[in-house]
Amino acid sequence: MSLISLLDPWEPSFVLVAVFVAVAVLYARGSRHIRVSFARRGAFWIGLVLFYIALHTRLDYYAEHQFFVHRLQHLVLHHLAPLILMASYPGSVLRAGLPLRWRSALRRWQRLKPVRIVAAVLFNPAFISIAFVVSVVFWLIPSVQFVAMLDWRIYTFMNWSVAVSGLLYWWMLLDHRPSPPSRTRPGLRVLSPVITMTPQILVGAIITFSSHDLYPVFTLCGRAFTSVPPALDQSLGGLIMWVPAGVLEAIGAMMALRHVMRLSTLPSRVPPKARRGGARAKPALQAGS
Repeated sequence: MSLISLLDPWEPSFVLVAVFVAVAVLYARGSRHIRVSFARRGAFWIGLVLFYIALHTRLDYYAEHQFFVHRLQHLVLHHLAPLILMASYPGSVLRAGLPLRWRSALRRWQRLKPVRIVAAVLFNPAFISIAFVVSVVFWLIPSVQFVAMLDWRIYTFMNWSVAVSGLLYWWMLLDHRPSPPSRTRPGLRVLSPVITMTPQILVGAIITFSSHDLYPVFTLCGRAFTSVPPALDQSLGGLIMWVPAGVLEAIGAMMALRHVMRLSTLPSRVPPKARRGGARAKPALQAGS
């Protein structure tokens, strides 16, 4: 089998291709209107390509028939690809890629009360952090994994949930703005990876050192690499969740720490109400003297 043939989709999806094409076109349009550095452009395209490889190539076949490849797929979807893509800060570029009429409609839509309520929940730091951990740990419950690997609809939902929660988490963690307008305080962004990586490391260690086969569904469906024993396959999968995922979250924490140090050198921002209150108090003091 040639390397080119590995790029053939295992289960072609028109919806998935449409999403990738739409995002790529929007970014290409936006980068013509906004000045974007070469490093940021490279990070965006690398992240997008990694998402495509993990979701829409023959790698998906191996992920369905080998546990450690399945964990590699989720490592890319949950950690590596969203980390690289969000490090490019693509939001402003994608928005600039929209037609003017669509941007105006988007601003009006964002002002709607139901939309603000939903955004307050979805973009809440606690919700994002919990969803980030649950989207990995929940699907590793043996009974849940068994059903997910046999039903293509649940399998697709599993991969999408892992990818979306990863995008939300790394968007929150790599936010370089002060709070407000950011919903997350800079110090919490540094602490968050320590909290979220702990249960993932624990589950990875349990899988690695387990003495029995936790995921017989891969034997039932037929393993892609018959030379790899089930025990070794499971141990490799646990190690992937344990070590590389922890390293990537540590890298994210250091990037967040860099933003904290940068923000600490900026002059403090006085709220407008405090400035107005101070301006009124000064004449009063002068009159009293």
